[in-house]
Amino acid sequence: MRFVRTFLAVALSTAVAACGGGGGGGGDSAPGPVDPEPTPTPAETPDPTALPPVNPGEPTAYEFDLPPGFPQPLVPEDNPMTVEGVELGRHLFYERRLSLNETQSCGDCHQQALAFSDGLALAEGSTGEIHPRNSPSLTNVVYNPTLTWMNPLLQLLENQALTPIFGENPVELGFSGKEDELLERLRSEALYQVLFGNAYPDEDAPITLDNLTSAIASFQRTMISGNSAFDKFVYQGQDDAISEEAKRGFLLFDSETLECNHCHGGLNFASSLTHEGNPNDPTPFENNGLYNLGEDGAYPFPNSGLYEFTENVRDFGRMKPPTLRNIEVTGPYMHDGSIETLEDVVRHYERGGRLITEGPNAGDGRDSPNKSQFLTGFPLTDTQRAEVIAFFRSLTDHEFLSDPRFANPFPED
Repeated sequence: MRFVRTFLAVALSTAVAACGGGGGGGGDSAPGPVDPEPTPTPAETPDPTALPPVNPGEPTAYEFDLPPGFPQPLVPEDNPMTVEGVELGRHLFYERRLSLNETQSCGDCHQQALAFSDGLALAEGSTGEIHPRNSPSLTNVVYNPTLTWMNPLLQLLENQALTPIFGENPVELGFSGKEDELLERLRSEALYQVLFGNAYPDEDAPITLDNLTSAIASFQRTMISGNSAFDKFVYQGQDDAISEEAKRGFLLFDSETLECNHCHGGLNFASSLTHEGNPNDPTPFENNGLYNLGEDGAYPFPNSGLYEFTENVRDFGRMKPPTLRNIEVTGPYMHDGSIETLEDVVRHYERGGRLITEGPNAGDGRDSPNKSQFLTGFPLTDTQRAEVIAFFRSLTDHEFLSDPRFANPFPED
């Protein structure tokens, strides 16, 4: 067993050096649906009058509690991690008053029990408007050099938070043109007077948009998952942490026959990995043969992939390969949620692209001129397919899915 574990660790470290890590996904398979995770126990929200006074002194530096084998995350110099900033961010992440109609928070589209995804094929905003893409998991988002399915320019969590708050196409939280109303809501609450004051004690008026997005970003950077059964086997020396079936599944996953590790490699099982000592790892966007409209590799509008930003036809359908960590619970899969189960995901890659025989999206993704060079198809027996899925399931970090540090601090209605 030690030999196998050592082999896996070497393979992972080699993959990190070769292509890094990155994004999210999830699902089910032949043995049946995933048992639901227990709802995390909310940490009690204190009575504001019992909290420490505003401006108590310098905030406390936040120290990452990193799993074995994980590198130190990158943190922007102008938004240092503090205990008070993270706690403020946790409250704001779950604060439904951050939507204009007070019905939705960040935590509604990014639910902890689903590895901070939402279980929907396409995200739904606070007004009921449907997003064209799937809500990606926030698992290990601190290690992602880019943050969305298609946009290569959006690289800072502080900037990303502005899109759901103020975006109009689609409407998510609905505050476009109403920044003052948003801030006034928070300023009128004793809880936020205290929490912002504790996080930013040197500011006379700390309840600002910059501080709001900085705090949410700080909380998101703490969402580090690295205690799955697979981690226990590879990084923590527990020989029996995963089944022999899952070990064989990883060897298949990492083989040159399947070539999965080229797009889902390294520590984060993703396309890229940024951290201290590796700050500039670019995200390689890939076309995975999901569609082939007009036989030129195009994807259905408005999910044109990297093409939206480059207008290069070779970039049609190129999306960011997400992390596979916690993939068991983050289905349905792909940028548009169009594949329901893990077994169907594996079969898609076995074929080397998806065949759609009729309708507006008809086309054979296997013949796409823009398809990744690594997507060539491969034969699997039923046993081998089950082994790959067992490996995927070994990446579920059940502690992460129920950790009270990431839980909603507000009592449920």
